[in-house]
Amino acid sequence: MTSMSSWRGLLARTNRTAKDWLAEWWQLLHLGAVLLLLALSPSSYKRNNRLVLARHLYDNTAPILTGFTVLCALISLVLTRIVATTALSYGLSHYALQVVIRVLVLELIPLTAALFVAVRCTIPDGAELAGLRARGELDALRRQGINPLHREVLPRVVSGIFSTVMLAVLSCVVALVVAYLTVYGFSLAGLAGYTRLFGQVFNPAVTLIFVLKTLFFSLAVSLIPVASALYGVASETRTSAELRGLVRMFAVILLVEVLSLVGNYY
Repeated sequence: MTSMSSWRGLLARTNRTAKDWLAEWWQLLHLGAVLLLLALSPSSYKRNNRLVLARHLYDNTAPILTGFTVLCALISLVLTRIVATTALSYGLSHYALQVVIRVLVLELIPLTAALFVAVRCTIPDGAELAGLRARGELDALRRQGINPLHREVLPRVVSGIFSTVMLAVLSCVVALVVAYLTVYGFSLAGLAGYTRLFGQVFNPAVTLIFVLKTLFFSLAVSLIPVASALYGVASETRTSAELRGLVRMFAVILLVEVLSLVGNYY
């Protein structure tokens, strides 16, 4: 009898956990769909909302853009030098740049950009939203006739997406330039071969996967912390809201990265 009761309790807890898990992900998908509709609605870009959006775009991009780009340039310089020297010692120098492009541009930079934006911008934004919700400020906006999704949520999500894509694209361009200069120096002699190599790596399928991966990374780091803040338990602390968003975000990023690797190399 005791064993049967314990099994029933375990099944009940498992069922409850599964329902909560499905409800949380459904809320995330629903929020993403609502914000997509709001982003396409002209009413979301009235003057007051535009000012808030512009402020978040600046705050989430400008302070970190230069530092992240310089960091990627230094890492690109070091990795390119290491790969080129190692490949030359084994007589495989013609593969060096291809390895750099595949590893650095295709895989490391988009992932690093997403995590950098998450840690510096979107997770703190989600915790800030959780604080606004706990203090009743979102309800106060509703009583004033202001939609909190327009005023507080949409600008944070759009700025997170913009910041991730901007950092990834700019850093990839810088990494490609640094890789060329490291191998060929300030000479145009290798430009034709380098362009041909770039085209061989970035074929249409790989380019599509790269674009989709960067987009899904930006959506994951922007939406999940906000959803955790809006739908979490009201008594959660700031640290708890950040941790919940961090765990879910890492799970999605890992899934997207694995799927992109499968698409690129299988």
